Amino acid sequence: MITIKSFLMASAVTAFAGGAMAQDLAPLNSDTEADRMDWSALSEQFGDMPAPAEGTQVGGVSKTLTNEYWRSLGQGYQNTAEANGVGFAYQAAPSEGDQLGQLSIAENMILQGYQGLLVSPQTDNNLQPAVETASAQGIVVVNVNDAVIPSAAHYVGNVQRDNGVRVAQWFIDNAPEGGKVAVIEGQPGVFAAGQRTDGFTATIGEAEGFEVVASVPANWSRETAYDAASTILQQHPDLIGFYANNDGMALGVVEAVKAAGLQDQVSVFGTDGISDAYASIRAGDLTGTVDSFPVLTGEVAMEVVLRLIGGQDLPRVVATPQALITADNVEEYSVEDTAALREMLLAD
Repeated sequence: MITIKSFLMASAVTAFAGGAMAQDLAPLNSDTEADRMDWSALSEQFGDMPAPAEGTQVGGVSKTLTNEYWRSLGQGYQNTAEANGVGFAYQAAPSEGDQLGQLSIAENMILQGYQGLLVSPQTDNNLQPAVETASAQGIVVVNVNDAVIPSAAHYVGNVQRDNGVRVAQWFIDNAPEGGKVAVIEGQPGVFAAGQRTDGFTATIGEAEGFEVVASVPANWSRETAYDAASTILQQHPDLIGFYANNDGMALGVVEAVKAAGLQDQVSVFGTDGISDAYASIRAGDLTGTVDSFPVLTGEVAMEVVLRLIGGQDLPRVVATPQALITADNVEEYSVEDTAALREMLLAD
């Protein structure tokens, strides 16, 4: 049985040994890693994906399946696995805060003999013990959005900082007189949350007339985001906008804005591009989201792990796409077929 004490001891041991076990790789920053390529160039640079050996099995370890983003990512994994005759299992912790539960899932998958693992850790460190063990056993591990394991040899996902940059640029372009804005952060200590927040605050801080009056964590929770936004609106009734680190929290912020009767004054943006965010944009409630196309990301990540299992030497980071979605382009990006989405993004 895993206990808090044993979890912390394991994390400390693997952190100490991580450099050697990760083949002397520098700690990964997936946004700035120089050894990278774009998802769209995989076939051009590496040719066709090697045919997986019969009986190849890949496991997926997600944050939680209560969030649509992670369900959609899993669907992408499944699409590519089925297309290539690969066995696939996808499991997740009951909630995004169950770090030990997620670690236990990863450790059990290692025992089951998978050739590859696709992991989306809850924090930058909670799956590191399992990743080190898997790598030592020759199991190919790919870190997929959005927390980043420092010792990860391979990562697939979008540029997290760019999520916040895109939203900040929207405010700069659409509110030329500036104003007060606020950030609803994800989980403290998670790479994606920090990068998204920094991208927004640094970019808008360089523009004249804007002030970030609050930046508070809501731990990816819609309810916590509602409470945090309500408090901020009471303190700053002249606020003009929110940026939330994911769509679930953004939808909680929308509810707080509506409860305060400030829909015409306060713009709200999220991140991820879940279907509820698209519906809220169409309804005129949510101003926008940065869609990181989770089904496509899942398809690309499964392709990457299968190419690695097949012996191809890929860069450390494979970057996947994202786009700012508002009422102006929500229908354009409402593409359910990922083949059509791929064509559209490649054309862009």
